[in-house]
Amino acid sequence: MRNAALVLGIIGGIVGMLVGFFSYGYTSAVERFGEIEGLAEQVANVELIRVSSFLSPLLAIAGGAMAKVRALLGGVLLLASTAGMYYAFGFNVFTMFPIGFCGLAGVLAVAAGKPDEPKSHF
Repeated sequence: MRNAALVLGIIGGIVGMLVGFFSYGYTSAVERFGEIEGLAEQVANVELIRVSSFLSPLLAIAGGAMAKVRALLGGVLLLASTAGMYYAFGFNVFTMFPIGFCGLAGVLAVAAGKPDEPKSHF
């Protein structure tokens, strides 16, 4: 379970980075070039999008990397990343895989109490 959490967390973080790059770039482009009515309009909370574009993938990759040795802490980071992505970006065609991968990885990491390693967090 810890290995699955590791792989899913890192993949979810990498895909989340793509969403983050696009979101941060979109807010910067609209800020620099102005809005185009009906095509490119600024989001309601620019700072939320920019902070989540950076922190959510970072938490996912760090949580996935920790899942093998410190499953509880890694799982908490993965679930925090999932919540951040969902709150900032919502659930849509571009975010369904990073949210799904990070959420599943977080659940697997928290549930991995004893099977993979002799040192458990329970």
